[in-house]
Order: sequence, then C-alpha cells, then structure tokens
Amino acid sequence: MARVLLIVALVLTVFWVYTIVDCAVQPAHRHRGVSKPIWILIVLLIPVLGGLLWLTIGRVRASVVATRVAPDDDPDFFTRRAATSDQDERIRRLEEELAQLDAEGDDPRWSSDGQKPAADVDPTPPVDGEDDGRGQRGAVG
Repeated sequence: MARVLLIVALVLTVFWVYTIVDCAVQPAHRHRGVSKPIWILIVLLIPVLGGLLWLTIGRVRASVVATRVAPDDDPDFFTRRAATSDQDERIRRLEEELAQLDAEGDDPRWSSDGQKPAADVDPTPPVDGEDDGRGQRGAVG
C-alpha cells in the first residue's frame, strides 16, 4: 500500500510541477479569467486542484489562438473592409465617368481610323523637287 501511495504522490508532484511551469511559460494572451501571476498563485497554493483548474479553465489552447500574419489569412478582412453595396456604388460611379468621357465627342484632329496625324507634316503632296517635311522630295519628272 505504501508503494501505491508513493507512486501516486510522485505522479501528483510531477503534475503539480508541470502545471506550474506550463502556467509560467504561457504568453499573457493565452490566460483566461485572471492574470498570469494570479494563476501561478492558484496553482502553487492549491496543488492538484489548482493545476486542474488551470488546465480546464485558465489555459487557452494554441489552436484557438489564431495568429494572423496578413489580410489574406483573415477570411473576414474583406467583409469588414467594405460592404458589397459600397463596391457596387463605386463601380456605378466609374461607369458613369466612363460614359461621360465617351459622350464628350471625338477630337477633330484624330482621323477616322484612330491615328493622329503628326502636327508638322502637311497632308498635301509635295510639288516636284520640294521637301515634304519628312526629308523626302517629290517626284521629278
């Protein structure tokens, strides 16, 4: 019987030390209920029951605490950022601006094929022997 009590005492002491160390090394954001020093006092002053309380109530699992690195990792980021109606309104305004730009009319300096003629080139053909502005001379006949 003494051996069984000795083994139980050893297991409870290991459990007690484990819960003290676990409570002490956890970051502050992984403590629930009370602050980190209070949890350490609870585990120290109430050895087995304090350890059980720490493991069941005070400790937050690492899987529950999600560390977000970038907005892409947060599924709610874009829903918080702007509602769909805001995006629809912005698209509508942009379409109106594009329609206004299209309705302003064509620039008379542009040709029908969309090519803008050079400003320094005269569209009339050069007279024989004259320079046409591009370094070429008219046909000499």
